[in-house]
Amino acid sequence: MLNKILIANRGEIACRVAATARRMGIATVAVYSDADARAKHVQACDESVRLGPAPAKESYLCGDKIIAAALATGAQGIHPGYGFLSENAGFAQACADAGLVFIGPPASAIHAMGSKSAAKALMEKAAVPLVPGYHGERQESDFLRGEADRIGYPVLLKASAGGGGKGMRVVERSEDFEAALASCKREAISSFGDDRVLVEKYLTRPRHIEIQVFADTHGNCVYLFERDCSVQRRHQKVLEEAPAPGMSAERRAAMGEAAVAAARAVGYVGAGTVEFIANQDGSFYFMEMNTRLQVEHPVTEMITGQDLVEWQLRVASGEALPLRQDALRIAGHAIEARIYAENPEKGFLPSIGTLARMRTASAVEFRLNEAGASQAAAVRIDSGVREGDAISPFYDPMIAKLIVWGANRDAALRNMARALAQYQIVGLATNIGFLQRLVTGAAFSQAELDTGLIERHHDALFPAPAAPPMEILAFAAAAVLTEESTAGNSADPWSSTHGWRMNGKLLRTLEFADDAGASTLQMEYAGNGSGCTLSSGAQSHALRIESVRDGAFSITLDGRLLRADVVREGDWLHVFDGRAQRSLRHVDPMAHAGHSEAEGGRLTAPMPGKIVAVLAQKGSSVGKGAPLLIMEAMKMEHTIAAPADGTVEDLLYAVGDQVAEGAQLLEFKAA
Repeated sequence: MLNKILIANRGEIACRVAATARRMGIATVAVYSDADARAKHVQACDESVRLGPAPAKESYLCGDKIIAAALATGAQGIHPGYGFLSENAGFAQACADAGLVFIGPPASAIHAMGSKSAAKALMEKAAVPLVPGYHGERQESDFLRGEADRIGYPVLLKASAGGGGKGMRVVERSEDFEAALASCKREAISSFGDDRVLVEKYLTRPRHIEIQVFADTHGNCVYLFERDCSVQRRHQKVLEEAPAPGMSAERRAAMGEAAVAAARAVGYVGAGTVEFIANQDGSFYFMEMNTRLQVEHPVTEMITGQDLVEWQLRVASGEALPLRQDALRIAGHAIEARIYAENPEKGFLPSIGTLARMRTASAVEFRLNEAGASQAAAVRIDSGVREGDAISPFYDPMIAKLIVWGANRDAALRNMARALAQYQIVGLATNIGFLQRLVTGAAFSQAELDTGLIERHHDALFPAPAAPPMEILAFAAAAVLTEESTAGNSADPWSSTHGWRMNGKLLRTLEFADDAGASTLQMEYAGNGSGCTLSSGAQSHALRIESVRDGAFSITLDGRLLRADVVREGDWLHVFDGRAQRSLRHVDPMAHAGHSEAEGGRLTAPMPGKIVAVLAQKGSSVGKGAPLLIMEAMKMEHTIAAPADGTVEDLLYAVGDQVAEGAQLLEFKAA
């Protein structure tokens, strides 16, 4: 057994690997960039080594530095996690050449499956069904467009060396092919250093089902069942679950055996995932093989009771697989939700900032008894950040993976909804509200799954902003009143903020705003300062603040006792009532007197990034929605479009320039 390993990754997967290694008595070495010097994964390991500056290409992608760190610290093996160098055949071979164990498949297997084109050719020889497409080496633009025309639209462009949804574009029409190909190649070369692409027929309403495989050096290979990863945005997974709903035993065996055959065909060792695209009628096609541990591996662990990282470490140490195929069983149902720093309402635009507050669901231990049935409904949280940490523009904006288990799918759904409701995050935008609507929505609840679910149910998942209910407004008002009360001098009635007046009652107006617009409350203080009456329109409500402790409010509203946490962030009040979060801006006319928020003629960077394409010229007239330039940030391309018909008066940045969040990118004059 290995006694010391280096974890060549960061974030939650580095913490995840370190936890299993610690349980097994294996010492760990972390590596970090300057942006991660105080990161959670650094503290989770026994020792750590600095790699370099924040950009991944100067730190986590520097294989020579990582190998040198392993040798210098006496590590015997390197666990690559996922992403970064995990599927880099050259790095795997360099580890072997340095006398280090690469805790993953051999370089030959990575090489065989690393090119989507080569992998599909290999699978074709093995008689594995393939989606119609072009997987060859020719990359001329005209040729690829001709292949797309032959296959028939819509087609999917995919980076040959890609993964994680990077370098993928759906093309609906022949005339859109050139622009999509150029964008796909730019993203592919940036993410993988390889701009080769393949072209495939884009199936309508397909499901994304993947099989977890595991092989050892003794000739054993098993499949640990399937995961359904159909719910995606921008070709990146949002929810994953195991087992796949509606999967028959016969289909599971067929897909599992096909996955094992694929692994054996390349002499696979360790953990891997064979991904299939499946039609609603049950037919399936090989899509690709990920030669690493997957982000969604916890759902497989939850239904099998197996620690896949432990399996990796044992196989890498030369041991045989812990279990044979006939000993593996499925128990219950597990669902994973990826909690991201992003704004779903703005096209899932990544968000950066500091986690000023992060409260999570309470983890509940998961274990299997001898009969294979769970003894507890599990809640598991895999995260690489803590309250006070920053989500930077340099890496994937994942905050955590929330994984739940239930005796069946309905129980797992209830556990997921409950766990999401317990999250409290302040400091940046998150997708938690979107996940709540997704998990409780009719389509996902009823397992009507396919990769277009989010787009197809867009209106239900992205409802128009609605005015906040009176309960939320009451908590916001209570927070404002409490702050004012705390600031006042209660011993002096003339400086009291409790609303006391010598003659009559105090009337005042409170205004709050959010995406739904402004909400105005007329407030009348009780004469003794014990409460107030809130009026909205023709309705009046009696409010009394019962208790406040560290932002936890208990109020009585019209005789009902209610509880919620309220967190202030500048002008914003974030209300968490145990069901959802609602953020309201307290509009204080005195605090913002003389300030105007209108800034005409500006188009600004939504986050730090790099300009990769300028599509407009100075002085050109453009229509509303016309693409003006393209930024690359957080591994994705973002198109800056014209907000209205108008003229581009000046371009302030060129291709290759780095820009800060909020930087004005160009001068634009609306028509």
